[in-house]
Amino acid sequence: MALMRRQSLVKFDAPLCETVVDTPKPLAKEVLVRIERCGLCHSDLHIQDGYADLGGGRKLDTTRGMTLPFTLGHEIAGVVEEAGPEVEQGLIGTKKAVFPWIGCGQCRDCLNGDENLCAKQRFLGVSIDGGFASHVLVPDARYLLDYDPLPVNQAATLMCSGVTAYGALKRLVDRPRQRNLLLIGLGGVGMMGLSFAQAMFKQPISVADLNPAARDAALENGAAVAYDPSEADIAKRILKETEGGFDAVVDFAGNEKSMAFAVAAVARGGKIVVSGLMGGNFSLPMVQWIYKRMTIDRRPGTDGAGPCRQDQADANEGRADGRRPEMDRRIAGRQGRRAHRTEELIRPYRAPLFAAPGGC
Repeated sequence: MALMRRQSLVKFDAPLCETVVDTPKPLAKEVLVRIERCGLCHSDLHIQDGYADLGGGRKLDTTRGMTLPFTLGHEIAGVVEEAGPEVEQGLIGTKKAVFPWIGCGQCRDCLNGDENLCAKQRFLGVSIDGGFASHVLVPDARYLLDYDPLPVNQAATLMCSGVTAYGALKRLVDRPRQRNLLLIGLGGVGMMGLSFAQAMFKQPISVADLNPAARDAALENGAAVAYDPSEADIAKRILKETEGGFDAVVDFAGNEKSMAFAVAAVARGGKIVVSGLMGGNFSLPMVQWIYKRMTIDRRPGTDGAGPCRQDQADANEGRADGRRPEMDRRIAGRQGRRAHRTEELIRPYRAPLFAAPGGC
């Protein structure tokens, strides 16, 4: 029997190590996908660390219910290599992206199309083995998505990074207040959000990031204004330049400082969507909440509550026009910010062997 090579979590807060097992044979409606690309998401880092930061020195244990070794990775694209007997065999050999936010398929939420809310979820790379491997076993062929004519790199990242950005922005569509929009945090998801926002909204798109290189990249790729949150009196400047603040804000960072900046920059009656999950604790005086008449929402999450399948399909469709190829390169570059953590987590390996040095 052919062997499947995986980069597995064998100990929390430690590098991943190569494990080798028999390649699973798909049964019933299952499909076996040979992986061509799998992205690294920040939620992978939370799981690898074994906790998420709750702020104030408190931690959320992410190890409960997990059996090691475990294979992370949920931004997956590849080729169908084998299909179970209840699956159309014509799928074999086709290129597919893999929707990872899989529910039990039987509960009320799943039957309503909200598998991301399932209490018995089977998220790939979160609850069942994912894509840091040569192959992944997908529970049902209906979780495979066509991605042509997108490049495989982009198709993989759309499965989480793309749909996270899209899901956050979708919560701001059709609001009566549409003067302006601010995106906070210009990592891979934030830059993806900038690309989507220009296709989804007519108003000017402003951005904010502590990194000057990130701000420059955003300006080169369509942002109207770029702010440095650390600038003295930046909130006063924003309120003056925008005539009262931003009607819509997306926080792609999701930490205490980014949320404080979002609250300072949002206009009265405005809406903040929290998309990032860096961690920490955020508090807001009730008087300020009522005074500003703000709404705070969150996007369909990927850490324990993934996006719905419709958002995934919409995100794929929204990028299928090949819009802003220069932005695609910027996204890839900004995703590179994660590279230093990747080196810590994954012992260097090269496709297709995924061979790791000894010592695991």
